[in-house]
Amino acid sequence: MEKPAVKVDNVSVMFNLNKEQIDNIKEYFIKLLKRQLHFNEFWALQEVSFTIEKGERLGVLGLNGAGKSTLLKVVAGVLKPSMGTVMVDGVIAPLLELGAGFDQNYSGKENIFLYGATMGYSRKYIQEKYDEILDFSELHDFIDVPVKNYSSGMRARLGFSIATAVNPEVLIVDEVLSVGDAKFRKKSEAKIVSMFEKGITVLFVSHNTDQVRRLCNKAILLDKGKVIASGTANEVCDIYDEKVNGRNKSN
Repeated sequence: MEKPAVKVDNVSVMFNLNKEQIDNIKEYFIKLLKRQLHFNEFWALQEVSFTIEKGERLGVLGLNGAGKSTLLKVVAGVLKPSMGTVMVDGVIAPLLELGAGFDQNYSGKENIFLYGATMGYSRKYIQEKYDEILDFSELHDFIDVPVKNYSSGMRARLGFSIATAVNPEVLIVDEVLSVGDAKFRKKSEAKIVSMFEKGITVLFVSHNTDQVRRLCNKAILLDKGKVIASGTANEVCDIYDEKVNGRNKSN
């Protein structure tokens, strides 16, 4: 029997939130040594379980603070779960916080190779993809400019162009289809859809239920770190829309 692409089993993630304001590192260590630091436990995810078979596209829905981005970071290996296990079978391309790994003093060109290296790709491979990355980003006039002079949209466009130039088996997407202007957003979605058509497995976060209905075949709904609904994309989007509309009416 073929392995699933992604299996999340009873995953929980807990963060320690400091109860009091600490203004500097010295004060932090003094309180630490005196055992005067007090924390509140915050469970960003609680006993989350689901399986994605190869070729399936799972949408993840939830209001702000539901745990969506935390879940994607756990699956991508950026965060380690406090409890539970995550299994991923295949090469992952995480489209999370695009451009966050750039060196601000390096040019866009230098960051293409740096970013590619952090994703595990050789310089030769990125060199072969360089023209494709540059053309898609539409940053020809700025590619030799330090990234610190880029707008946030330009950094995200470059990050998206690098991440989608590879051939992953599992694609993790966190709201990146809102990158850039309307023309670039349309081009970004077309690029993602072309990757879908190659049969890759997708974990996709969006607040846009029309997007989830169009791009995904399954979905889960998170609320305060727990899965409260799972099923087809249409079924879960209907539940999410009812929750959002009900909350708007009550406000």
